[in-house]
Amino acid sequence: MNIEDFDYFLPEGFVAQYPEKDRTSSRLLVYERERGTIEHRFFRDILDYLNEGDVLVLNNSKVLPARLKAKKNTGGELHITLVERIDRNRWFCLTKGIRGNMSRLTVDIGDVKAGLERDKETSFWIIEFMYEGDSMDIIRRYGMMPLPPYIKRKTREDLDFNMYQTVYAHEPGSVAAPTAGLHFTEELLDRIEQKGINIVKITLHIGVGTFLLIKKKNVEEHVMHREYYIVPEGIKEAIKKARRDGKRVIACGTSSVRTLESVFSQNGDAPLQGYTDIFIYPGYRFKVVDALITNFHLPRSTPLMLVAAFTGRDALLGCYQEAIEKRYRFYSYGDAMLIV
Repeated sequence: MNIEDFDYFLPEGFVAQYPEKDRTSSRLLVYERERGTIEHRFFRDILDYLNEGDVLVLNNSKVLPARLKAKKNTGGELHITLVERIDRNRWFCLTKGIRGNMSRLTVDIGDVKAGLERDKETSFWIIEFMYEGDSMDIIRRYGMMPLPPYIKRKTREDLDFNMYQTVYAHEPGSVAAPTAGLHFTEELLDRIEQKGINIVKITLHIGVGTFLLIKKKNVEEHVMHREYYIVPEGIKEAIKKARRDGKRVIACGTSSVRTLESVFSQNGDAPLQGYTDIFIYPGYRFKVVDALITNFHLPRSTPLMLVAAFTGRDALLGCYQEAIEKRYRFYSYGDAMLIV
């Protein structure tokens, strides 16, 4: 499968630079797979497409302020994005600002020193904070929200620390937001529960496996970086019961899909917590997910491949073309899709 088949042209000005003031006022493209129909609504209308007894699965991972500014001994500035925690004071990370073949250096992050060393086994660096406490203290003190690079503005603490986070975020660990969930408010979730929909929360800490683009020409050769997930036993049983009763499992976001499909793999005997590197692309047969809430994704990205597997490539690109014609807002702070 050629990755070039998953390109599309997005005109300038379609990438959302700011979130909607009212989360639920984002637009919602509703695609019905069986009939191949498209409707245009607002996200607050999603209640019309949810039925009593459905299970709505949300990813409650909380975005870390994982972007840090550091100073080198030369006085130059270095940008660090934390990727995955190794232990209390060591993290895998990405760096911007290191030139040449340097493999080790010491930097200052505020009043804390840290050592950086290139990891020989991966494409990452390892940062070790020289700190007696827990590195989470440093991240909370000096970290910035890790807005993606296609948002061409500086991070605004008064805006992004709130809006680049779901209202139900609880478990710290992601380095990118589960963006499909950004459209929910507490009020909308209350209305959904009042209709008899069972809202459950699982955790997948989003890392580079989700946001790095596919570089291989052949899709099948791409290897996902692992991400950590947790699914409480009671939630798995609730999902199994819903399916036995003929009810739907509706996943909010590709991270929720990957978590559910991982847990229900191995004939349903996969661990309820651990690391997953599942890569879902067209040809994959879904085990548990019946409907999907998602945003509009970048060309050649793993979330785009997952949604293409769920809808079919041609159908998805057709939806994207209509969204462009209707001037939808794309990517993290953009509008949403519901695929039923």
